[in-house]
Amino acid sequence: MVKYQVEVTTGGVVLSGTSDYIYITLIGTEGNSMRTNLDNYGPDFMTAMTRTYTVTTPSSLGSLLLVKLEKEQYLHLPDNKWFCSKLVVTTTENDVILFPCYRWVTRGKVVELRGGRASKGFEDEHPILVGHRKREMLRHNELFQWSVYAEGVPHINSATEVSALPSEIQFSFSKAAEFILTEHTVLAELKLKGTAESTKQWEDLDSMKKVFWCNRTPIAEYVSEHWKEDDFFGSQFLNGTNPNVIKRCPMLPPNFPVKDEMVKPFLEAGSSLEIEIQKGNIFICDYKRLQGVPTRKVNGKPLPLTAALCLFYKNPEDKLLPIAIQLEQQPSEQNPIFLPSDTEDDWVLAKMFVRNADFSEFEISYHLLGTHLLAEVFAMATLRNLSIIHPLHKLLIPHFRYTLQINLLARKKLINPGGPLANGAMGLEGLKELLKRAHSDITYSSLCLPENIIARGLDSIPNFYYRDDGLNLWNIINSFVQGMLEYYYSSDGEVSKDAELQDWINEIFIHGFLENDKSGIPQRFDKVEDVVRFVTMVIFTVSAQHGALNIGQFDYCSWVPNNPLFLRKTPPTNKGSSNMSTVLEALPDVGTTVSNMASVWQLSKRYSDIISLGTYPDQLFDEATPLQIMKQFQAELSYLSEAISARNDRLILPYNYLNPALVENSVSI
Repeated sequence: MVKYQVEVTTGGVVLSGTSDYIYITLIGTEGNSMRTNLDNYGPDFMTAMTRTYTVTTPSSLGSLLLVKLEKEQYLHLPDNKWFCSKLVVTTTENDVILFPCYRWVTRGKVVELRGGRASKGFEDEHPILVGHRKREMLRHNELFQWSVYAEGVPHINSATEVSALPSEIQFSFSKAAEFILTEHTVLAELKLKGTAESTKQWEDLDSMKKVFWCNRTPIAEYVSEHWKEDDFFGSQFLNGTNPNVIKRCPMLPPNFPVKDEMVKPFLEAGSSLEIEIQKGNIFICDYKRLQGVPTRKVNGKPLPLTAALCLFYKNPEDKLLPIAIQLEQQPSEQNPIFLPSDTEDDWVLAKMFVRNADFSEFEISYHLLGTHLLAEVFAMATLRNLSIIHPLHKLLIPHFRYTLQINLLARKKLINPGGPLANGAMGLEGLKELLKRAHSDITYSSLCLPENIIARGLDSIPNFYYRDDGLNLWNIINSFVQGMLEYYYSSDGEVSKDAELQDWINEIFIHGFLENDKSGIPQRFDKVEDVVRFVTMVIFTVSAQHGALNIGQFDYCSWVPNNPLFLRKTPPTNKGSSNMSTVLEALPDVGTTVSNMASVWQLSKRYSDIISLGTYPDQLFDEATPLQIMKQFQAELSYLSEAISARNDRLILPYNYLNPALVENSVSI
């Protein structure tokens, strides 16, 4: 008789355990074991428990290929799903083989697990493994199907209800409970104060500071005190929620006729606009993509959404200051250029319209499209095309945790008719139009931070912490990905003949970038270095880039005058006609304001089950070299986190949105 030792680990998440019977069958090259009930004295499959069992066979099964798990009812108890983390089988030849599971096992469904080192499709030779891989991919293609969300926008998962997603893709019990509790707690506080449904206009700005009792942050407090100041206004375009629009201005656009005499008082003594442009000290934000985007109608009138232009000057003290604002693209007498020398209320109102334009681009073009929707494409392509034993699947799947569910919830709660984003300036029609325009502008190089920074001329501007931390993170991720992929792909030829890899990138090109050749997105890979670059971009996008855009939402957007969801008054057509009443009349009403505050609190809250970048609690890899590479990755992230914290200690306004300790592995909120 031959004995196999089977170590079974039940997951540590809430409700992982089961009281049902668990059966196992070992499948090898020389035969199968009997279907064996895993039963020791005492409780067997309780949460976070590891137990060892013995499976006996008449003779050796040869090389162990698969493990089959089944679950059957115990007594008359109702079905309680079992979350199996992993199995470790020690063979009679003393081979120790890891069989990752990390899925829910239910009655009546057979789960087959593949063990051993990560394997590419062309490396499978045994018919049992070839058949298992084929069945797995067919099942995943049935489970995860593409659907069209809107014309010109990346395709999405077809599921419309959370219940339609496989259990492994859904939120954990604790995450779901905390998510719902946060939403209800915030809304309960607002209803208690009678502000949630108020259509009244704000009587003064100080009243906004009393909206929440508990939900405050030091940066949010700072924003509410300093939002009118020009140097703070400028700093946000580098280190706020949206560092994606600003770029160096090598020459003024012809539709932005800023004259030297207009801005000379705000430049260094003896200098001029032309001199400062040549020095590289002039920067611009141009929101031309917003021109003509349809907006939501309120009381029969469309809300304003300005395609503003804003000019900045980096002064000798390295402060980035706004020096000229034009609120529409076409210059005219009714579209004046506002200056810091105008009345305080004129200048404040002009900056509010710029911030409203920036908020619209930020939430739709860069946050929703640039991280959430792209992450969904990457996740879908991975689930549909890469076997769970494929090294790239093992590498990427932790970076798609909760992504399909959070995006499904976003479509149901945030960008549905009546949702907060669809109740912004654009409405649902305008939102989809902006998504379409922004998507047509995405290029591969724009998604690669080092190239993006150089293209925008921002490689040397000081105090740009998003760039500094982002490039450090990019390089650390790139080194990690390179080590992992070069271990599994020993030559470019292995890349070329990896059918699953080619199907993966082809689906991303088709469903994510809609076969747009101008995007520069590859349709296939022929070199290891090309795969390394693309996978670096994927991991950076779903972790670091999302963190940079998401974590600070409450900090910078909860004070609504600084990031208004929409403005109710049309932009001023002349100077000298604005006052504080004009500012208050332009802001959203009380109910809309506090609803927006509640939304950004929920979306930027740090939930208790966060998995930080580089943390891999699921043991998917079993080989020594990849495990060592992962440890090195984690060590480098830790060093960067310490350096960021040390730098932040010296800053009045710390930048923590790319601190690896706070950045999540995936788009999960």
